[in-house]
Amino acid sequence: MSYSIAVRALCEFTAKTGDLDLRFTPSPTALEGIVGHRTVASRRSEGYQSEVALEGRFQTLTVKGRADGYDPGQNCLEEVKTYRGDLSKQPANHRQLHWAQAKIYGWLMCRQLDLPRINLALVYFDIVSEKETCLVEPHEAAQLQQFFERQCARFLQWAQQEVVHRDGRNLAAQRLAFPHADFRPGQRHLAESVFKAVSTGRCLMAQAPTGIGKTLGTLFPMLKALAPQQLDKVFFLTAKTPGRKLALDAAQVLLASADAPPLRVLEMIARDKACEHPDKACHGESCPLARGFYDRLPAARQAASQLSLLDQGALREVALAHDVCPYYLSQEMARWADVVVADYNYYFDFSALLFGLAQANHWTVAVLVDEAHNLVERGRQMYSASLDQATFNAVRKTAPEVLKKPMQRISREWNALHDAQIGAYQAYDKAPEKLLQALSSCSASIGDYLNDHPQGLDSALQGFYFDMLQFCRVAELFDEQFLFDISKRDLERKRNLSQLCLRNVVPAGFIRPRLTAARSTVLFSATLSPRHYYADLLGTPADTVCIDVESPFHADQLQVHIVNQISTRFVHRQSSLEPIVDLIARQFCKRPGNYLAFFSSFDYLQQVAQLLAEKHPHISLWSQSRGMGEAQRQQFLDQFHADGQGVGFAVLGGAFGEGIDLPGARLIGAFIATLGLAQLNPVNEQLKRRMAAIFGAGYDYTYLFPGVQKVVQAAGRVIRTQQDQGVVMLIDDRFGESKVKQLLPRWWAVQIPGMTHTPEKQ
Repeated sequence: MSYSIAVRALCEFTAKTGDLDLRFTPSPTALEGIVGHRTVASRRSEGYQSEVALEGRFQTLTVKGRADGYDPGQNCLEEVKTYRGDLSKQPANHRQLHWAQAKIYGWLMCRQLDLPRINLALVYFDIVSEKETCLVEPHEAAQLQQFFERQCARFLQWAQQEVVHRDGRNLAAQRLAFPHADFRPGQRHLAESVFKAVSTGRCLMAQAPTGIGKTLGTLFPMLKALAPQQLDKVFFLTAKTPGRKLALDAAQVLLASADAPPLRVLEMIARDKACEHPDKACHGESCPLARGFYDRLPAARQAASQLSLLDQGALREVALAHDVCPYYLSQEMARWADVVVADYNYYFDFSALLFGLAQANHWTVAVLVDEAHNLVERGRQMYSASLDQATFNAVRKTAPEVLKKPMQRISREWNALHDAQIGAYQAYDKAPEKLLQALSSCSASIGDYLNDHPQGLDSALQGFYFDMLQFCRVAELFDEQFLFDISKRDLERKRNLSQLCLRNVVPAGFIRPRLTAARSTVLFSATLSPRHYYADLLGTPADTVCIDVESPFHADQLQVHIVNQISTRFVHRQSSLEPIVDLIARQFCKRPGNYLAFFSSFDYLQQVAQLLAEKHPHISLWSQSRGMGEAQRQQFLDQFHADGQGVGFAVLGGAFGEGIDLPGARLIGAFIATLGLAQLNPVNEQLKRRMAAIFGAGYDYTYLFPGVQKVVQAAGRVIRTQQDQGVVMLIDDRFGESKVKQLLPRWWAVQIPGMTHTPEKQ
């Protein structure tokens, strides 16, 4: 039994004490840190050694790392830390952690060179002034050895537990049987393809129909691959809360099986949903769960490690029993979990926690991306940035006096852009250089202010500061995959206000490295057609395997009608209201039960719902509203009970268009009164132009493919099991066009007045 750990990870486990302190203090970027380390090294004598690889053992534990620098002439080992601001305000527990790292490296260097003693230096390099503060201490090798062994012994008990856990996990996972009597039709094909993809280290794009059990069909083979592929973690990434719940339910089924491996399954949620004290700041002087956090963390971590399912409720219970923050306990347990269920942003965002941990710890991970069609739009959002002038003007008024001048410069450059622009909207191929310089300068000024005033800024100004940092970061990455645009509003005012946006159009360049960093990434969804669209926008590797899993459903289970006598185009919307209401009422009368009706907007939805209520008051109806919370969404879904009858009205592409499961009589039909096309507006027209320039298919990539994908997802709510029977009404004459019909599922038997479309053979 052996265990290997990096010096930094060892010290973070054993030498962190005191409060959790999340007060924002601007720290150098990774690039600034690298430049700072190089600057320090360049100032040293000729024999100075940089990035010295060191390694040592204690019993069965191997400790590895790279010391920042060693000066043989001075017999001095340096630990270099870059910073900005006032060093005297550095928390004591930070300094303690830095000395712990220096001492570990010190002993490893003494051991390597057979030194009886060594000088250790903490070198703090201010990236703004480029001044060094050097703290030097002489140490005897014997003292450093004792320190090293003490830290290793403290970790070794945990490491031995982890090795036993991992060995037991891998052994049991190899024996794990599928938790049901048999696979559903199509589910075995999916599971075998996932296992083959992770075995060969390739990316898999799997289009698999709703209802075959995709969640279990992807998670099970990944667990079977834990031992043979020496996987450290499996990340199950979802776009929305319902997807996270399905993943946890599937994990629960596996954990409840007779030969279940001793897995730790962790659910990660957003900080605002996990916070116990939303009225308090994240530091020990404000929040009781941050005070002494690191002192109580070992006991909380040990308790959490004994649980198999660390969902939101279980983790909260452990955290509060040990008086630690649930959110930051979940971040700690991400290091020790086997399966992590989390939102896309935990792996794909610029500062993604799971991706960062995987890279820093050299983990071998497999990634499952649920409902992967959502990753296109979510990716665009993650890699874009915007600034709102109304918000900027508001925070300017309350900003500290010292920040007024740099903010005035931003205002001047922003208004200059206005003066040069004709019309309410304008897109540009380049970001405005002078404004970016003003934003960068102002960000630096705010950073300096925060270092001198640890009590911080008011929340509005701090929020805008974070927006500026994101804007500047995206601007550094700006290329032909982006648009810069300005949207003016309040045009009747003397001075227009606007929003600036650095808009990512093609997220492939950022997603691709995350896909290839994993041993295998599986992107799965019921709607991944056409393949080239998703391959182009998600950046899947050239050797990606693509499969189209056969449907377990048959054409006679689902009546699909194209209602081509009605147009739902905006110009025909008013005249479409009455025919749609009559259609819904006729179908409801013919077969009473629960239906979903989807529309392109809340306004359209409300007009149809109001007319239906007036003309057919005997039909129960309930409607989605703007900004529904999770509890309200659940109330909406609860209306669909098996013995109920009524029509739920929803917006296509919203919370109820995918990821919900209403089997059997809970839902027997859907009316889809829209082709799902994105709104025709200047932004989407710019996207269309850019898509045409890059891929040669502007309309398809911007409007048609994403629109029909939403339609198919919504229709997929109707048939959930092989026993279900239902009907889907596609309401618009454009559904009859061959280009649209080709994008519909092959197993559908689409009926158009006067003709029937027979499904292709699988």
